[in-house]
Order: sequence, then C-alpha cells, then structure tokens
Amino acid sequence: MRIDQNPLFRKTIIPWYDSEAVCIGVIVFMLIVFFFGVVGISVARENEEYHEYVWIAVLLVVMSGGVIFSTIIRLMKRHARRYSK
Repeated sequence: MRIDQNPLFRKTIIPWYDSEAVCIGVIVFMLIVFFFGVVGISVARENEEYHEYVWIAVLLVVMSGGVIFSTIIRLMKRHARRYSK
C-alpha cells in the first residue's frame, strides 16, 4: 500500500510570524517606510545642505521595496499553492 505524500487531513502549519495577517501588516508598514524615504529624497534634493545624506533615504526606499516585493511574492506563492489543489 502506497503512502500518500499529501493526505487530506494534514494542513501545513504556518507560524504566526508568517501568517497572512502579519504579512499584510509588514507590507503596510513597509509602504509607510517607502513613502517616508521618497519624501526624504525629495527634501534632500531641495536643500543643498542635505545632498550628502540622500543615500540614507535611497537606502530606505530600496530596502523597504525589497521587503515589499519579497512578501508579495511569498503571499502569491502561498495563494497559488492553496488553490492549485
């Protein structure tokens, strides 16, 4: 008798820090950080005294964009896996 790899009675256990609600919360928080960085870039470009600090705002935008992108990909994969069966 063959053992089924994905029996119907077993659901994958997702840890609380990787749940859908937490991922959406992370996306919302990172969007706030993203827009904060965009505003920081515009302010740093307007004031000549802050031109050398524009890299901090760019770093915020790039890093928060990366977290948003990776979290959205994670949610899309989980959603596709859930409805492919």
